[in-house]
Amino acid sequence: MPQVRRTLALLAFATSLLTMPASAQTFPDRAVTLVIPFAAGGSTDLVGRLVAQKMSEGLGQQVIVDNRGGAGGNLGAAAVAKAEPDGYTILMGTVATHALNPAVYTKMPYDAVKDFAPISLLVTVPNVMAVHPSIEAKTTQELIDLIKKNPGKFSYASSGNGTPLHLSGELFKTMAGVDIVHVPYKGSGPALIDVLGGQVPIIFDNLPSSTEHIKSGKLRGLAVTSPQRAPAFPDMPAMTETLPGYETYTWNALFAPAGTPADVIAKLNAEANKAVNDPGVKAKLAEFSATVIASTPEELGKHVQAELAKWAPIVAQSGARID
Repeated sequence: MPQVRRTLALLAFATSLLTMPASAQTFPDRAVTLVIPFAAGGSTDLVGRLVAQKMSEGLGQQVIVDNRGGAGGNLGAAAVAKAEPDGYTILMGTVATHALNPAVYTKMPYDAVKDFAPISLLVTVPNVMAVHPSIEAKTTQELIDLIKKNPGKFSYASSGNGTPLHLSGELFKTMAGVDIVHVPYKGSGPALIDVLGGQVPIIFDNLPSSTEHIKSGKLRGLAVTSPQRAPAFPDMPAMTETLPGYETYTWNALFAPAGTPADVIAKLNAEANKAVNDPGVKAKLAEFSATVIASTPEELGKHVQAELAKWAPIVAQSGARID
């Protein structure tokens, strides 16, 4: 009988190992998918790929980037919200997915707070207003004057309806008192292609994705949208120098589906923060003036709540609503 009991106990233990949650076993034992809810080539994609590559080294498993653009980031974010809460599917969230979209969209496919487990607020990133070199305006004020002389004839590109870049353009439109048409795209990458080609004269973009084009002269950067000038472009004025009080920006943060085990979140947090603080990654981020934050999960949770409270009245004032 003792032998039978020992055998049964061993069988029970083996069965428990098979049914234990992922958090109690070695995580990760396979590839992790990082969903980027925008098209390739934009700021979020650039930050995401830098972080994914470095996290792959730390986790010992590949972090695969999966671009799922559409609906201002809602499609990719919803896919992660509905994924298995085991840490193998995570989201590169932004101010759009977790602060603006809940205010802009009348119907949301997820709850920005309840459906996600925060991992880390990685970086904050300034936006930029840039023009095609064929535009004669060399400063923000010159652009305002040019648009006022030609009402309704100028347009600006953004990464999509309801995105931080769309709202950056609408805030400019309101504060400058200009008549300018919004042309939405499915991400910064496609928007840049048309602006670089001269099809659309003006773009509001995240600074990272426009940096090389500005440096090469293919775009003329007129102003950054952060309160201070960007370290990477000290000669480019901040928009607030022409339009006092103007400020918009974006941020990138990692989220997992709600219910992901705490120790899996802790491991992802440690590796993500290690990734953005890696000297090589940090230097690359500094090239486009991204500021490293590397927060705790709790700090990111509070940040999301604060951003929701901040942006809701701004979106309401702008009148931006999408069914």
